[in-house]
Amino acid sequence: MILHGPWVLVVVLDAVVWAGWSLLVGRTQARRSWRALQPGFAGRIRSWERDGAWYVEHLALRRWKHRLPEAGSWFGGLSKRRLPSPRQGGLARFEAECLRAERTHGWILAITPVFIVWNPWGLFVANLGFAVVANVPCWVVARSNRARLEAVARRRSGPSRRCA
Repeated sequence: MILHGPWVLVVVLDAVVWAGWSLLVGRTQARRSWRALQPGFAGRIRSWERDGAWYVEHLALRRWKHRLPEAGSWFGGLSKRRLPSPRQGGLARFEAECLRAERTHGWILAITPVFIVWNPWGLFVANLGFAVVANVPCWVVARSNRARLEAVARRRSGPSRRCA
């Protein structure tokens, strides 16, 4: 801990940094065109994810995902509670919005190490716990949905079956 101060002020600073960073990241991500979003190396769905089934089987995803807040429509984005209409971009748009959610929550988590600068060890651990609890479940749902959508897209674009 480099900075020192009363714990109440440290907690207030923590709350301000979390809120400010989250809003900045959310706004920045929402301003990107959904058509320009590409997963890149880090965002690529891996084989162990088994088209999203790993999350459902190991994390009981269906039992809790509906309880998460949906902030996708903040700053002009799109809510992921329902599939967008074809006019809004359909499944391609939904997949892009899931990628946007993954990136947003990943970037929010990325600031966590900075909290060691002004937090005593116990409060840093509390901030780390908050970061994980507030972001990882949202990331998991977005990742699982995107993995499932990629599987649907693969099946749709697979080799056509012709009758002989």
